[in-house]
Amino acid sequence: MSEHLKGLLITALGVLFVVPDSLFVRLIDGDAASIAFWRGITAGGVILLGVLAINGVRGFAEVARTGRPGLIYTVLIGATAPGFVFAVSMTSVANVVFILASMPVFAAIFSRVFLKEPISRRMILTMLGVFAGLAVIARGSGETHGAHWSGDLVALGVSASFAAAITAARQLRAVSMIPAIPVAMIGASLVIWPLAQPLAVWSLNWPLILAHGAFISVSTCLLTLGPRYIASAEVALLILLESVLAPLLVWAMIGEDPGGWTIVGGAVVIGALFVSNLWALIYQRRLRNRPQPRTGPPV
Repeated sequence: MSEHLKGLLITALGVLFVVPDSLFVRLIDGDAASIAFWRGITAGGVILLGVLAINGVRGFAEVARTGRPGLIYTVLIGATAPGFVFAVSMTSVANVVFILASMPVFAAIFSRVFLKEPISRRMILTMLGVFAGLAVIARGSGETHGAHWSGDLVALGVSASFAAAITAARQLRAVSMIPAIPVAMIGASLVIWPLAQPLAVWSLNWPLILAHGAFISVSTCLLTLGPRYIASAEVALLILLESVLAPLLVWAMIGEDPGGWTIVGGAVVIGALFVSNLWALIYQRRLRNRPQPRTGPPV
């Protein structure tokens, strides 16, 4: 198996493991804070054990030495963990996953503001398409059953926080930030603990809670490993599958209709990102296949 095919398979499998995330939030009988608490404790705990087994405490020490950027990354990642659960509890699953798909747009904006990187024409056109789709989703939140603008705003905040975390991590390319993930997850769970009723929810839902944590931890590991072997545009295209499959899974399993406005707006968002990433992928392959000029002496 080639390295490229290995990367595609690992990343795709990671995406498939994250697809049921929102369904678990719907199926677990409990308040959002308790679900978010157990999601962070179980998934963060498994990842923590994995990091300790592979690298010991060395990885945590390296992250600690990154200072302010590492702290910003950890705090922002920690905020996204319960933020996702609260967003799903406040609005429709389709709204949440389509809004989260806007993360590359926020990443481009933050990279421009904080890293002084230019925004390409391709990304400007992508932004226009994504923002148009988000406007359509917002238009339907007042009319679609189960959707609400408050949850949409939380999802938008999660998308922006995740993008900001990625921007912070780009300043730390020499350091693996994987050890920060379990610290962020478990730390966020401890912060929201006073708002939760973890024991009551555990007694009623422990099989679902354990399965939820297992799916998230496996997905996190696969999505960390897979992108090492393939281009970033290919990763982005595969991750779009989650935005398509998650609402369909919830619709099929519990009958949550995403609504016409959300379907149209989501199609605009996904379509803009799909075309943009496909464009980038084709351009990258053309650059790789372009004949290189001779550097040796003339014959």
